[in-house]
Amino acid sequence: MKIALIAMSGIRVCDPELLEMGLTLPGFVERGKTIASLPSLGLITLAGMTPAEHTVRYLEIEDLSVQSELLPDVDLVAISSYSAQIHEAYELADRYRASGVPVVIGGPHATALPDEAARHCDAVVVGEGESSWLAVLRDCEAGQLSSRYGSVDHGFDLSDAPMPAFELLDIDRYNRLTVQTSRGCPHRCEFCASSILLTGHYKQKPVAKVLAEIDRILSIWKHPFIEFADDNAMVHKAYWKELLGRLGDRRIKWFAETDLTVSEDDELLTLLRATGCSQLLIGLESPTPSGLRGLELRNDWKYRHWADYRDAVRRIQSHGVTVNGCFVVGLDGHGPEIFDQVLDFVREAELFEVQITIPTAFPGTPFYERLKREGRLIEDGRWETCTLFDINFEPAGMSRDELSRGFKRLARQLYGEEFTRWRRDTFKQRLRERIKQGNEVGA
Repeated sequence: MKIALIAMSGIRVCDPELLEMGLTLPGFVERGKTIASLPSLGLITLAGMTPAEHTVRYLEIEDLSVQSELLPDVDLVAISSYSAQIHEAYELADRYRASGVPVVIGGPHATALPDEAARHCDAVVVGEGESSWLAVLRDCEAGQLSSRYGSVDHGFDLSDAPMPAFELLDIDRYNRLTVQTSRGCPHRCEFCASSILLTGHYKQKPVAKVLAEIDRILSIWKHPFIEFADDNAMVHKAYWKELLGRLGDRRIKWFAETDLTVSEDDELLTLLRATGCSQLLIGLESPTPSGLRGLELRNDWKYRHWADYRDAVRRIQSHGVTVNGCFVVGLDGHGPEIFDQVLDFVREAELFEVQITIPTAFPGTPFYERLKREGRLIEDGRWETCTLFDINFEPAGMSRDELSRGFKRLARQLYGEEFTRWRRDTFKQRLRERIKQGNEVGA
């Protein structure tokens, strides 16, 4: 069969003022653009496990109105999409089906709303795609596609993980490629819409497989920048010490998302810098405890660790690794004062980078279900507002207008040229001071 794997990769802010701000304040949308420009690791992983008798083509569509022509002569189309672009994914699927080509849709959105997705495709893949892909191919060849495959409860063993087909990518299009070491997260944040929606428990990929993927990338890209595509990369410190200890002389630069516990391990912090870690993204969520209470549903982990935030950030950055601290403004415990509180925290902790988003009611999350019960969703089903920057619910501690205006004001303050330069220069200055102090002690 000739198979097309299509990633709907565009994310566009709906609010026109925010869209314009993105043009004048590049830092405001920098992380969002990075996420949107990453290749679909899920799809190229499916390509890597596709039997050799099939021909596979990988395609990314950012804007269906621009890239509207259907691929000719294909026997099966598999589509993956963020919630924000799911309606365009459905439109594309409808057009392929009208031309007689069977379509499969998967990913977190389809897993959360399989009945919705089923109206636009021949088969919905629920949960982790690797568990179902070979069955999908066999059934499609036989002309007997089932309407649904997979389950969140029937997970995939990462010790069987196939090598992603990195060779399908046009490397010149990307500033980084993704490698996954784990799926899931031991925390259960109410609003989280990451791989926790696809798998029922946290699991780790064998170190040898991760290293093999990095080596495969190195064979096609001499000096790669790798993003470890984990929801919480460094849960198991011993695993990461083994992995980083075996990176050897591969000379890569890399980025990961993790939690604050990494700050407690000096050995690991030293390894980060030595192996090319350029930045850690850490979900701080709120600079005040009021916004954190009840956010993590299992044991209120982030609320209990709030007092350590500032010292933890400083400790990580003192090892020469920058921190991108992420805040979600407009949580139920937040009032209009939250915007100044975020700004004050960034200044006091001397964060190198900062990301601000608005709470987003992604389908499948406990946050979405709670807001739906409370009647606080705005135009339920308008998934294009699931951008992390648009407001799709009624806030509890302020009005919609207060949240919108405060968010934009905070973005201008954080990402303005003067404060951005201060954040960069302060990190460099502190690092120079630490190096000088170390040299004096060593002397």
